[in-house]
Amino acid sequence: MNAQAYIPEFSYSEPTLREELAQSGSDPVLEMANLSADQTGVEGVIFISTSMGSHGPRVKYFVRPGKDQPSFSVSIEEEPEVKANSLPPRVLRQLAPQVIEWVRLNRQALLDFWNEGDGWMDAQVQAFKTGLKPLGR
Repeated sequence: MNAQAYIPEFSYSEPTLREELAQSGSDPVLEMANLSADQTGVEGVIFISTSMGSHGPRVKYFVRPGKDQPSFSVSIEEEPEVKANSLPPRVLRQLAPQVIEWVRLNRQALLDFWNEGDGWMDAQVQAFKTGLKPLGR
């Protein structure tokens, strides 16, 4: 795990999930899941979804799940990075390197889900979630 990951300061505050869904316009068709520490190896909740919002592929980290909870987003790129944050700086510094490493570990599967998962049947979604690799195992 890259414990020395650069964590920038942000002028853009991470919207809540409720705000992001509202910005999507009409009822978007998407698949989403809150993954627990047992599934990811990261304490807290990592929210994954199919394509939503006007931004590129990303995951959200929450201390607790909920549409109105603060969070930070990490891009699903070759070099994942924090894109926005509304959590205290201490939480970001502590957990962002772990979420970034988890995204690196699962990058291709997360991209497949982001781009194609809204057309998957439940068995495919379950297989995808089961196939995600947790940190430290």
